[in-house]
Amino acid sequence: MVIVRGMFKLPDLPYAYGALEPYIDEATMRLHHDKHHAAYLENLNKALAEHPDLAAKPIEELLVGELPGEIKQAVINHGGGHFNHSFFWESMTSGSTKKPEGELAEAIEKTFGNFEKFQEDFAGKAMSVFGSGWAWLLLTPKKKLVLKRHSFQNPPLASGNMPLLGIDVWEHAYYLKYQNRRADYIKAFWNVVNWGKVEENFKNASSGR
Repeated sequence: MVIVRGMFKLPDLPYAYGALEPYIDEATMRLHHDKHHAAYLENLNKALAEHPDLAAKPIEELLVGELPGEIKQAVINHGGGHFNHSFFWESMTSGSTKKPEGELAEAIEKTFGNFEKFQEDFAGKAMSVFGSGWAWLLLTPKKKLVLKRHSFQNPPLASGNMPLLGIDVWEHAYYLKYQNRRADYIKAFWNVVNWGKVEENFKNASSGR
């Protein structure tokens, strides 16, 4: 996330638009990043236009702080959209190891039994989102791994949980390639998860960074 003149700016993808093919297609990535994410930013900046002190804050701080009533929901909706998408882009890579390693792998096995059961439970959360939203692997303030589903763009930070991995199940994230086959999209997602980044998120959240 980059702040320019007190306003939020669209971050570049950390890879080429077509880097996640064939699992997530280039056309979807261009539409998702350049149009949908950009629209959340445009509306977030509009909401903050009369509040330069708030616009100068990091998005993470903005989402958990006190907000004026007249812009609160707009900031949650569009700021949440900006945070969630920025997090999502970093959670994927063309060089996925397909499975976690190290401390994260141990924590997943301890919590869910094994990695395959974790995948099953995570997919279940993603499939159970009614309409638009996200499924998340989170670390709670008590340092426990949990799975949650969130409607719309409600960000995990607002409930005090630290996100480790999230999947966008709004239709714009998969409809061009998978149409209404959300389950196929979720299955394909495992081929592009950036487990190195998820491990980094886990270590930072565990240590309070």
